[in-house]
Amino acid sequence: MDLLRRLVGPDGLPSGRVALFVDGPNVLRDEFDVDLDDIRAAGRSLGGQLSAARLYLDEHATPGLIQAAEARGFEVVVTSGDVDVKLAVDLTRYAVEDRADVIAVASRDTDFKPALETANAYGLRTVAIAPGSYGRSDALQNAATHAMTLDESAADDN
Repeated sequence: MDLLRRLVGPDGLPSGRVALFVDGPNVLRDEFDVDLDDIRAAGRSLGGQLSAARLYLDEHATPGLIQAAEARGFEVVVTSGDVDVKLAVDLTRYAVEDRADVIAVASRDTDFKPALETANAYGLRTVAIAPGSYGRSDALQNAATHAMTLDESAADDN
């Protein structure tokens, strides 16, 4: 995969720690038909070790969704309001505390642009993962050092 080659370290080996942040309300929508396994596979495709896979949900998330996400290896973070603030703060903390080498955010929400820019400023490689070709955010993809689309990465795996 071409993206993997671009995310290798200076020694030619896959990057070390990959932190994946998923904006559940913006990605897990009927119109995108996104599967949790596809999101996790996208994170693993970035090379290195998936050191964090966090799915952010609001208080309206069903117990079945939470259970399914945990069964697939996601750490589920449920917020009492808008998930954007919690996700952006956590993403920024991973960057400034040097807890990842690659930060990936699955969303179509431009609210995460400043968090990606902060991660870039700390020298991390960043990836914007769009839920589908019509769910892309140009601003988010332009803020990241790399971009991918779930429906395209699933096609690459076949």
